[in-house]
Amino acid sequence: MSTYMANANTIERRWFVIDAAGKPLGKTAVKAADILRGKHRPEFTPHADCGEFVIIVNADKAVLTGKKLEQKYYRHHSGYIGGLKEIQYKTLMATKPEKAMELAVKGMLPHNSIGAKSFTRLHVYAGPEHKQVAQKPIAID
Repeated sequence: MSTYMANANTIERRWFVIDAAGKPLGKTAVKAADILRGKHRPEFTPHADCGEFVIIVNADKAVLTGKKLEQKYYRHHSGYIGGLKEIQYKTLMATKPEKAMELAVKGMLPHNSIGAKSFTRLHVYAGPEHKQVAQKPIAID
């Protein structure tokens, strides 16, 4: 008897909806990253992309615990001298909550081609409505 190895051609991808309202941003991101990667499936194969699609709604209602709103910053660099840009998470959550959720999920995915491909299956919305109703997504608590 041989060991079953999943691959991207044989996997059936489903759609899941995660409601982030009132839940910590990090815990929602962990759940999304696990589904995107396929770790919730019994046929998970580390070297194959066997993840599924994830829709996160109500990203603007996600909470950050402790003093993270005041003390945490999103930083990126342009590559030029003095090109460091930083945004406080309080501002980021007020202006672009989708970006904050995407950054959290992206940091939890592997930093290779499988992680990049998995990240393309993530859809984040600030409000309760999403455009993927035709895919009949499964709601997750």
